[in-house]
Amino acid sequence: MADSSIDVRYVANLARINLSEEEVERFGSQLTGVMEHIEKLSEVDIEGIEPMSHANTPSNKVRPDEPVESLPAEGFLQNAPDQANGQLRVPKVVDA
Repeated sequence: MADSSIDVRYVANLARINLSEEEVERFGSQLTGVMEHIEKLSEVDIEGIEPMSHANTPSNKVRPDEPVESLPAEGFLQNAPDQANGQLRVPKVVDA
């Protein structure tokens, strides 16, 4: 399916990019190659193969959510670049 009807300028416009004449020709041949590859994939016999979203069964490896003793305030404040009244001080990020 050497599809010469791929409108590279239209695709570039959708992607909001400007292409030179050289780039239009180069990307046109690349898009044609991609379409040929997709056509080859459509020839593969997939009879009896179940569709799947992942090759492996995804699973989350998380620790049990159990309460633990937290770090004492002095422990994390000793490395703080700026602190006041036992709290971390950070630069203001919102102007009112």
